[in-house]
Amino acid sequence: MQNYLEFNFKIQPLQPWNEILMAELIEVGFDSFTEEHDGILAYIQADLFQEDALHELQLLQNPEVQISYTFQEMPNINWNEEWEKNFSPINIENQVSIRAEFHENQNLPHEIIIQPKMSFGTGHHATTYLMIQQMLDMDFQNKTVLDMGCGTSVLAIFAKLRGAGKTMAIDIDEWSVENSKENAERNNVELEISQGTAENLGSEKFDIILANINRNILISDIPTYVSVLNPGGQLLLSGLCFFDVDDILEVCTAQNLNLKKKIQREEWVSLLLEK
Repeated sequence: MQNYLEFNFKIQPLQPWNEILMAELIEVGFDSFTEEHDGILAYIQADLFQEDALHELQLLQNPEVQISYTFQEMPNINWNEEWEKNFSPINIENQVSIRAEFHENQNLPHEIIIQPKMSFGTGHHATTYLMIQQMLDMDFQNKTVLDMGCGTSVLAIFAKLRGAGKTMAIDIDEWSVENSKENAERNNVELEISQGTAENLGSEKFDIILANINRNILISDIPTYVSVLNPGGQLLLSGLCFFDVDDILEVCTAQNLNLKKKIQREEWVSLLLEK
């Protein structure tokens, strides 16, 4: 069991900054959150916490929002068990169910069963919801697919359920890689799962690339994605707030990508582009 720090962030105004703060905190190692009426509680393993990284968060310098915080060390508890207790089934457009084994079958056309460990991407976050919502209208039949920054690999699993051919899933986090392997087996799909970043892609080519990450990594990695995307291939992005879209599209335009579809949920956005 890990020692955790609990941070109590007070946020004024609360919306939309609470979601944006959570997205930024994930990038510096925070892995679970509880929403409060005046802010959020955020948790990070004590040995992963870097005070300098926290102080450098862009949102803490934003004059449009006031954020203060206190923190305390938490007792040794089984955080996976706590996570599972609070995991609820997800229904996406009455088409896709994402649930744990201990939930009842919702009898929707598509079902994904995951072990809800602390990997990002269970479907609760708006960006994962948006990605699957976009994927419902895409053709995956026999396509080669990459799920970049896969988290639980729920997107890669859904691609396989929609008829995808060879499908790779890559994440920088060892925990996500192990969880992805478990989830692939649980859903009876075959994925090639590995730990790494876009630098590990090599010369492999893909028809569809799924990347639900964050603005900075996407801006850095989109040229690499394009280099391994087949002509006519599709790049589906999320992890973006509405105010990130112009910067992302500038990079995409420079890479000769054409915007095909944009959808938004709350302050979060997903973009479907084509090479």
